[in-house]
Amino acid sequence: MELTIKWLSGNYIELLGAILGIAYIFFSIRQNILTWPVGLLTSAIYVSVFFSTKLYADMGLQMYYVVISIYGWYEWKWGNSASKPEPLKVNRLNIRLGVLLAAISFVLFILMWFILDNYTDSNVPVADSLATSLSIVATWMLARKILEHWLVWIFVDAFSIGLFWYKELYPTVILFVVYTIMAVIGYIEWKKEIITKHELTK
Repeated sequence: MELTIKWLSGNYIELLGAILGIAYIFFSIRQNILTWPVGLLTSAIYVSVFFSTKLYADMGLQMYYVVISIYGWYEWKWGNSASKPEPLKVNRLNIRLGVLLAAISFVLFILMWFILDNYTDSNVPVADSLATSLSIVATWMLARKILEHWLVWIFVDAFSIGLFWYKELYPTVILFVVYTIMAVIGYIEWKKEIITKHELTK
């Protein structure tokens, strides 16, 4: 019991971030506007966690999340139409945008890999850069309510389980196991909305 209390007292920030992270995904699945304020707070906490464990790309990613949370908050509430602001609806990824986002992900990956490998003491530059570059794109897709962002998250979350295990961030490992499962659920739930909308327009 004493060891448990000692461990909790030394890792409470990471645990709080994990709990808020689960709430963030839950609200995302439900398309609840609380996704964004909860996500903003979660990201602010993880800036500290990743800085202390030298996951610099992930730390930079959390800073990006703070900014994109404000953007997503606006888009979900008013971004469906420029002429008549209304809540954003779930939509599909088209081929042209998909190719563009894949290219952006690749460029971000190469750029971050180069920076981490040459200018930091990171011991996982490739893995950190891959997870971070894909997460940047996936979060923008979430802000635009693009269904396929869940598929990107399924890969990133599953991949990150191994990365965080290696870095001994065990509460975060549990969080990302939950993230992976919830991303699968999120894809299924959002796809149902697309199917329902398609049937109603027939």
